[in-house]
Amino acid sequence: MGHEGKSVIITGASSGLGAALAHEFAAAGSNLTLFSPEEDRQKEVAESCRALGGQAQAVIGDVTDEMDCKGLIDKTMAQYGRVDYVIANAGISMWASFEDVEDLGIFRKLMEVNYLGAVNCIYYALPHLKVSKGMIVAITSIQSKIGVPLHTGYVASKHALQGFCETLRMELDGSGVDILTVLPH
Repeated sequence: MGHEGKSVIITGASSGLGAALAHEFAAAGSNLTLFSPEEDRQKEVAESCRALGGQAQAVIGDVTDEMDCKGLIDKTMAQYGRVDYVIANAGISMWASFEDVEDLGIFRKLMEVNYLGAVNCIYYALPHLKVSKGMIVAITSIQSKIGVPLHTGYVASKHALQGFCETLRMELDGSGVDILTVLPH
């Protein structure tokens, strides 16, 4: 993979795609900062990453809390002295038709986690990514491009994240910072 010694932050790293990415980067010898509110699971993933040969620290926090995200970047810098990659993977979904939603708060939560959570982390990492000529990787979704029934709020949050990344890519042109959006289905 060519990522030996690189400092990699992964949000939503306690399970699923985030944990799988953590294991791949660990096997490549990366220095990982794994971020999630799920303390026990996050510590287990960090331990399994160390067993694979990478350095890994578990930082417990919430992407919706701006100060937790600032702390994530501060702890990464304190531990590794640099940020090379930010993988904005944290996300939640929904399964309900719009007319069956009983609590509109789910729409706010989807935007806070799926969109603003990435914005919070990227904001504090960006000065360090400029120094390292690093990369932002945003796990959006194929649903950032197409609507899917029963996912109104999820689709909207992923559209927001995709639009943010496309615009930020333009703003960062020439800075040395790359942006990759990944659109799984």
